[in-house]
Amino acid sequence: MPGPDSILHGVRDRYAASTDFTVGLEEEYQLLDPSTFALVQRFEELIEAAPPELAPHLAGELIASEIEYRTNPHGRFADAALDLIQGRLAVAQLLEDHGMAIGLTGCHPFSTWQEQRIIDTPHYRRVEGELGYIAWINNTWSQHIHVGINDADRAIAICTAMRSVLPELLALSANSAVYTGRLTRLHSTRTSLFTRSFPRCGVPDPLANWDEYEQFVNLLTRTGSIVESTQIWWSIRPHHNFGTIEVRIADGQTEMMEALAVTALSLALIARFADDYDAGVALPADAGRFIEENLWRAQRHGLEGEMINLRTGDVRSTTDAIRALVDWTAPVHARLGLEPFLARIPVMLEEGNGAQRQRRAFEQGEDPAVTHARAAERTRRSAEEALEIVGTVKST
Repeated sequence: MPGPDSILHGVRDRYAASTDFTVGLEEEYQLLDPSTFALVQRFEELIEAAPPELAPHLAGELIASEIEYRTNPHGRFADAALDLIQGRLAVAQLLEDHGMAIGLTGCHPFSTWQEQRIIDTPHYRRVEGELGYIAWINNTWSQHIHVGINDADRAIAICTAMRSVLPELLALSANSAVYTGRLTRLHSTRTSLFTRSFPRCGVPDPLANWDEYEQFVNLLTRTGSIVESTQIWWSIRPHHNFGTIEVRIADGQTEMMEALAVTALSLALIARFADDYDAGVALPADAGRFIEENLWRAQRHGLEGEMINLRTGDVRSTTDAIRALVDWTAPVHARLGLEPFLARIPVMLEEGNGAQRQRRAFEQGEDPAVTHARAAERTRRSAEEALEIVGTVKST
């Protein structure tokens, strides 16, 4: 067993005590000037000013123009969704009270990384000291979901299986098509800035069981590669502190119901893989080189491209690949109360996601500042709209 000084100490026990499909959600928000919608560096001021009921949910996230909201863990997805909605609205009000606006896209469309400052905490001093330029350019905003999974070996098997569907989740969530005032030709520029630049990031190798994962982590710590588990920035990872699987692939979502749709599908996929594992069905452990092909397609073309079907070797539209995942996970939807949230996915596939809206605005000649002003307005307004929808869900 790992000793008391190991970053793996007690982790197996946390998974043994974990409850299946508990949910925690996280969103990262941009701090914006309400007139120009450029980034402003006022994180420390906000943390000090946050009311007692909000402060425990807030955290820094590398740069001083960013703040994260973390929900409590919940037994039902609808409860976590309501927590996230209320958290977004509370952060928006806090920002407004201090002369700022809230925004959320995968990257900021025109504020440059050279203008940003990394916050002064031990963790981020370590990140900047080690990574330098790679950390400096990581001006990105994402959303994460934590899902409780009982048993460490089971969690590793599900993490390995989830690797294969990360490209579809990225394509659905793509929301960062404009960067430094230019249309980048990527639907998810955030993926280039973070996932493909940080070490120990992106799609990990398939792992057979917890022992294999433990051997790798021990190697990293013994060789001085990491000193804390959060330096493993994989897009899907076991979270040591919580006994959860954390899905980290998605761009941050401007539209609240789209954020909940992406996280609901992530939960559905984890639950369906868990059901297969429990039934003795072999879970996929696809080679990273195949998944990477689809990840590039998702990053480059978002919902407008094609995906390789890793089971058949054929190609199909990305929208059809996502529809297939929704259909495959149907047996767990009612059990987890996901139908009202997954209902937004067909709308996204038909009408477009955040990246497509950004691209249309840019191609029509709209100033990125105008586009981002609208994104800021929708970041708050869509949460107000979602509050009405989710309040109805919870009352039925």
